[in-house]
Amino acid sequence: MSDAREPRTVLHVRIVSGTGGGPEKTILNSPRHLAGTGYRGLAAYLHPPGDPGFEVIAARAAEKQCPLVALPEAWPIDPRVLWKLARLCRRERVAIWHGHDYKSNLYGVLLRPFLGFRLVTTVHGWVKHTSRTPLYYAIDRWTLPRHRAVIAVSRDLEERCLAAGVPRERLHLVHNAIDTEEFKRRAPHPAGGRLRLGAVGRLSEEKGFLLLVEAVERLVAKGFDVELAIAGEGDQEAALAARVAASPCRERLRLLGFQRDTVALFEGFDVFCLSSLREGLPNVVLEAMAMEVPVVATRSGGMEHFARHGEDAWLVDPGSTDELERGLEALCGDAALRARLARTARARIEREVSFTARMRAVTAIYDSLA
Repeated sequence: MSDAREPRTVLHVRIVSGTGGGPEKTILNSPRHLAGTGYRGLAAYLHPPGDPGFEVIAARAAEKQCPLVALPEAWPIDPRVLWKLARLCRRERVAIWHGHDYKSNLYGVLLRPFLGFRLVTTVHGWVKHTSRTPLYYAIDRWTLPRHRAVIAVSRDLEERCLAAGVPRERLHLVHNAIDTEEFKRRAPHPAGGRLRLGAVGRLSEEKGFLLLVEAVERLVAKGFDVELAIAGEGDQEAALAARVAASPCRERLRLLGFQRDTVALFEGFDVFCLSSLREGLPNVVLEAMAMEVPVVATRSGGMEHFARHGEDAWLVDPGSTDELERGLEALCGDAALRARLARTARARIEREVSFTARMRAVTAIYDSLA
């Protein structure tokens, strides 16, 4: 363990737009869990100028006691931001640069020769495909092998990092984790009445929400008394809203937008559904499991390796309305199965993926770089 009398500074760096996503749950929670480890943490976030969503991230950072430096970036590569990051590293005596995406990885590689910090990155996943995705992949292929330590949050991402040229000895599998005291059910499960199905995530193509809406419509047509609520925001919001408005059971379909209080949100769900086409190991599934909400999830990326079908989750193949329908039908029609999955999932989260255990693994990686 490092000498706690002279804590070394870890700078988490990330580019973000809007209210962020799953990585924020890891980054903003990390600094307070470093107390007493010999490290101190802070975060630097690059974001579009004037982005109102960043105010939400700043508020969450304050709640989590995470020192946060905001760096508005007007251009794709802004030399002024590089200069500000360099000045920040010198002022805070940054010993470890911990990147979380392609740009923070690139900036870390560019600045390291001048500042001498150790390079660490966490690979959270490559899921959203745009016209720029090949460029982002190319940047990561160039930068990842230049890092002293690469943390993959799921087994499939570990394999992709190896394929990108990351040396085996520098690669570490550390799953996403949950603060089991924050995500702990305090309200009883809803008793009787209509079953409430829930989904949470960025409203974009890779999340498969259009397939999920159709699957729920089919359940209603079969006579199941269910409703679906989807929480999140994103570029597919208008398309989803139009789809819901045209649905024959639109009164059972709700788009909730961004939800700040996710604990209360999960407490209102009878079943959680991950309909994604592509994923790493999504925090929202771990949160649902911790909140004792039974999970139906696609075998997308990290889920296939992490979840145990029929024990702590119900897995279906991705990209198929039929598969989602069958999975949801299995849980909606069997209260005993729902209760068993929920109970087993909570126990596994406590045992294997608590945030405290995750940070012990991460600080051990930091120690190995000294």
